[in-house]
Amino acid sequence: MFIEQGIHSENRFWKYLLGSLLIIFASFVGQIPLLLAVIAKIFISGESYPATNAEIMHFFEPNLTFFLILISFVFAFTAIWLVVKFLHKQTLLSVTTSRKKVDWNRVFFSFGIWAVFSVVSTFIFYLFNPTLYVLNFKPIPFAVLLLIAVALVPVQTSTEEYIFRGYLMQGFGNLAKNKWFPLVMTSLIFGGMHLFNPEVSKIGNIIFVYYIGTGLFLGVITLMDEGMELALGFHAANNLIGALLVTSDWSAFQTDSIFKDLSEPQTGYDIILPVVVVYPVLLFIFSRKYRWYNWKEKLTGSINVNQ
Repeated sequence: MFIEQGIHSENRFWKYLLGSLLIIFASFVGQIPLLLAVIAKIFISGESYPATNAEIMHFFEPNLTFFLILISFVFAFTAIWLVVKFLHKQTLLSVTTSRKKVDWNRVFFSFGIWAVFSVVSTFIFYLFNPTLYVLNFKPIPFAVLLLIAVALVPVQTSTEEYIFRGYLMQGFGNLAKNKWFPLVMTSLIFGGMHLFNPEVSKIGNIIFVYYIGTGLFLGVITLMDEGMELALGFHAANNLIGALLVTSDWSAFQTDSIFKDLSEPQTGYDIILPVVVVYPVLLFIFSRKYRWYNWKEKLTGSINVNQ
């Protein structure tokens, strides 16, 4: 069973606290290239140091900023592998899935279904609200964006999934010896991780319904499917399609995407709808395809492992 794979006699919760600190430290180290780039530009051009996150996002041309932000996740992912291997004496596979190898068909199915939904829903919204979008497509910048996004967005999303649905899911399982506590805690922490996203200041705290709801959805499909494959595919599709398709002045990522959203962000159905309608539909599709059963036990049951 997936969550039980991290539970053994020497794998105590304090190791997860230490491991989390090491991963956070590696992430900060990964931000050094961005810091050096900012300092270099200030030295060369004489510009003042960007005081806010928004100023940093607009300090370089979008593709360079996108690359410098994503490169930190390479450091964080490397730290996850090292922590899992040397601190917890586990394989990376053991925090990925309960199967003998990664089921890439699951990854690609989840990626495909969410990618299609994202593209179709965006174009439908565009057709009904054409004045809210402007064509932002520039062939050469978009080609560069495509290369960066395909290479690094899966690293970013996989890093987040390995931290929350893999590493911390098993870590909180070690602590609580049940499944509902890891599910709730990883969802809340995942939502809280987005606290400093520009969308929060624009829309308000109601957006945490979406962030926490998304974390809960990803946690549920991980526990029900006994592995992260579906979560890995969904998260990669969500961020990759988002980066390539639509950008805005207030979004977390500023990119040379195909469209630019000119609307002012506001609380609406696009925040609540995914959590209360779309995610349940996806759960139904996944449950039918992969024949999930015994939901109560898999999501809230106790963890009984001889240690």
